[in-house]
Amino acid sequence: MSYQVLARKWRPRTFHELVGQEHVQRALVNALDQGRLHHAYLFTGTRGVGKTTLARILAKCLNCTAAGRGDEGVTSRPCGECDSCRAIDEGRFVDLIEVDAASRTKVEDTRELLDNVQYAPAQGRYKVYLIDEVHMLSTHSFNALLKTLEEPPSHVKFLLATTDPQKLPVTVLSRCLQFTLKNMPPERIVEHLSRVMTAEQVAYEDDALWLLGKAADGSMRDAMSLTDQAIAFGQGVIRRADVAAMLGTLDHRLLLTLVEALAEADAARVLSEVASLAEQGPDFAGVLDDLTGVFHRLAIAQMVPDALDNGHGDRDALLALAARFTAEDVQLYYQIGLQGRADMESAPDARTALEMTLLRMLAFRPQGVPRPPRTPLPLRGEANTAAANGASNIDTPADAPPEVSEPRGPASDAVTVDEPPPWEMPSEPPSAPAAAASGEAMPSEPTESESTESESTEPESTEPESTEPEPAECEPRVEAEGQDDSRVLDHAGWLALFRRLTLSGLTRSLAAHCVVEDDDGRCLRLRLDPSQAAMNAEVHVERIERALAEAGIERRVSVEPGAIPDGVETPKACSDREAAERHAEAVEALRGDPHIQQLEQAFDARLLEQTVSPQTQTE
Repeated sequence: MSYQVLARKWRPRTFHELVGQEHVQRALVNALDQGRLHHAYLFTGTRGVGKTTLARILAKCLNCTAAGRGDEGVTSRPCGECDSCRAIDEGRFVDLIEVDAASRTKVEDTRELLDNVQYAPAQGRYKVYLIDEVHMLSTHSFNALLKTLEEPPSHVKFLLATTDPQKLPVTVLSRCLQFTLKNMPPERIVEHLSRVMTAEQVAYEDDALWLLGKAADGSMRDAMSLTDQAIAFGQGVIRRADVAAMLGTLDHRLLLTLVEALAEADAARVLSEVASLAEQGPDFAGVLDDLTGVFHRLAIAQMVPDALDNGHGDRDALLALAARFTAEDVQLYYQIGLQGRADMESAPDARTALEMTLLRMLAFRPQGVPRPPRTPLPLRGEANTAAANGASNIDTPADAPPEVSEPRGPASDAVTVDEPPPWEMPSEPPSAPAAAASGEAMPSEPTESESTESESTEPESTEPESTEPEPAECEPRVEAEGQDDSRVLDHAGWLALFRRLTLSGLTRSLAAHCVVEDDDGRCLRLRLDPSQAAMNAEVHVERIERALAEAGIERRVSVEPGAIPDGVETPKACSDREAAERHAEAVEALRGDPHIQQLEQAFDARLLEQTVSPQTQTE
């Protein structure tokens, strides 16, 4: 006896053997049991979901002649043993006319078919016309079919199947009961495949069945065909490695390893994982799509863990990974992944686009946010271990706050005890070339009058003393012999100095939201408004240090988020206050203008304060 493929051998023969499609099964079973039969049924859905199988089962239900049912006894449970049931299963039932509309599209073929409709069935109870891919019929064929489809003889039933119902005329749709079949979820496919493999006595690995279920893309027939191929490929055994090689798909565990490297914010390991992926010659656009899908599932795992699917058999691994990301990181990485996918066509090559997208995720990762603790992944195979061993790891843990700057040696390298700091408050403008070129002096400390005013408005004794621990980047204060405390930056000095710093963009915005927390002549500690903590990054700190050096102030800078003390203004707050004062003065000046008052009285006009723009005074 010749071998019969699994898709045909395990094709359901009754409604109760059907896998999935419960909504269609329930409607048809109830209609058969109650005798409420329509004359035309339309089954729609993608390939391999059971359209033709349902039609054949319905044909058996209409023509089963099991003893005791009589001539009119249709049933929802065909016996499968009578002549009609066996003939339908074997494809030789004369009253089941199967038509392939893709090959018989001409109107002459349809008219020839309809000429025989009037004749009674030769063997069964009903003459059943099963028209597959009905959307392929021509317009004239549909027109010829319409009248018969609406009012066929009582002994005729039409069963139509199509993968593209949008191409059917509305006049045809209105004459049929339409049932839309759903794609099979991977869980349902894997469950059915495991039962079939057990019955077939074929050894298998669960992970291999998950690969087959995912590759089937919702089609049970495709899953059966791929399983046949996997059995032949593995010489009677279904192994994950064999299935992955046969399908040419990326090992999902390598993708999880890449996500794990992102969780650790380990750029070196991320690039190493991409290099490992490149050895397999994958579709990098597909890798980015899969990676974005993983972040989508991580978001579900964080928000609604019970709703997380097990489409790859990796539910436990994703739940462990979700605990290592913040919700903000997942949303940001997902959005960057989508944008990177859209920009891939403009990139020099696909691998470069993937690497830049991953590095962009790490570059824009919010800084200063507490990170969840590390938890080991429950799903880790040999591929993960090999990739992890080959990657260079960074010692900084993922849950530790990022360092602002790297150590730069002892404090004596920055400022020696024997010589004073390089920035001083001169009594006269310096004669440096830069100052001469700009035409003005660039003092780095407030003048004597400014210092006096600052001391009167913001007494030093009223400033709250910070109780936060000093960051590791800054050395503890060491009072140098002969060091002048007047050289130490205070809040007023920072406000005056900020306006002269050559900063721009995000770096200037970051510095504008900072106040001086402490300055010992070697390390300048800045306290950042907590609402702007997401901007804090090492690159901005380095730019602030360079700008201070250009202004003649050699300092190592440390920026830490923290509450701004009452009565202390950041440069941004100071600028906003001054702008508000200028705006208020301009509004007051306009309200006191006699011409404006005359307009208000004559025309009942009113001054729109938000449109007033004070004029900038220039010296």
